[in-house]
Amino acid sequence: MTKIKNTEKQGLKIDMQKVLAPAALVILYVLFAIVGNNFFTWDTAENILQSAYYIGFMAFGVTFIIITGGIDLSLGTVMMCSALIGAYSFNAWGLPLGVGVLITLGIAMVFGLMNGVMIAKLGLPPFIATLGSQMISMGIGSIITKVQAQTWPAASAEIGGWFKKVLVRTKVFDAIPIGAIWLLVFFVIASLILHKSKFGRYLYAIGSNEEAARLSGINTSNWKIGAYVLSGFFVGMAALFYAAVYSTITPGTGAGQEMHGITGVIVGGTSMAGGSGTMVGTLIGVFIMSVLKNGLPACGLQAPWQNFFTGIVVIGAVLLDIQRTKAASKVKKS
Repeated sequence: MTKIKNTEKQGLKIDMQKVLAPAALVILYVLFAIVGNNFFTWDTAENILQSAYYIGFMAFGVTFIIITGGIDLSLGTVMMCSALIGAYSFNAWGLPLGVGVLITLGIAMVFGLMNGVMIAKLGLPPFIATLGSQMISMGIGSIITKVQAQTWPAASAEIGGWFKKVLVRTKVFDAIPIGAIWLLVFFVIASLILHKSKFGRYLYAIGSNEEAARLSGINTSNWKIGAYVLSGFFVGMAALFYAAVYSTITPGTGAGQEMHGITGVIVGGTSMAGGSGTMVGTLIGVFIMSVLKNGLPACGLQAPWQNFFTGIVVIGAVLLDIQRTKAASKVKKS
């Protein structure tokens, strides 16, 4: 009887974790609306959405990786490297912009494949492998573009103007930003892959107990590589939306951007230990990070303070994840 009561209490704690992220999002938004300067406006809402585009795509991708128990520290620099080379192929090589878009996606997926092979086949720890990829991608982007900033075409440009219109500048029914629709579409796709496919089930199995998954006949190496390649695709999408929103890409940048995506995933309830997490949680975590990114400047706090509070959120999210993992372990033992 006591065991049953303990199990119910632990189960209640775990269920409470599911409401913490939505509650934090609402509280954060209301707080900034009260304290911030002109925060509760449609322009601010659009800025939050624009930040959520690239953070969201990074987070969708790395969710697959974290569920396997892995990590990817190269998200931000690969995003910038892909966007740089994609723009350079249009500006310097004279290739059609559509080809530049494909190059952007391809480069990000190649980095995903490289990370997956190093981790799953060569046995490198994910932290080390992706840290190496972070430095490589920073270098390659600068080398190919000759350390020159690259600009994607403006919406008004005769050649390539469609790029921004298709991704972010059009409003459906004169009200809904098309970027929000793209984010929703790919959120649904990512959710279906994670929750309704064999691919997703195998990733959960690998994250829960990789050795048990291997003994049950799952080719864990190949599925982990698949997770990194799929994440690479979403990083490529993040690169395209970052380029569509901010236009100019600077060589040697991107380090630190990955923390917005990773923190969004953890805040949303995905365990760093692997084996648990949802895309809905990730989406909520993404908007928490985006609200934070836009709310702090509205309170008069500039970049250094933004970095400070982002670091606090990272630490808090990891501590929360540790407590969540301990609670889940107690439930299993009970």
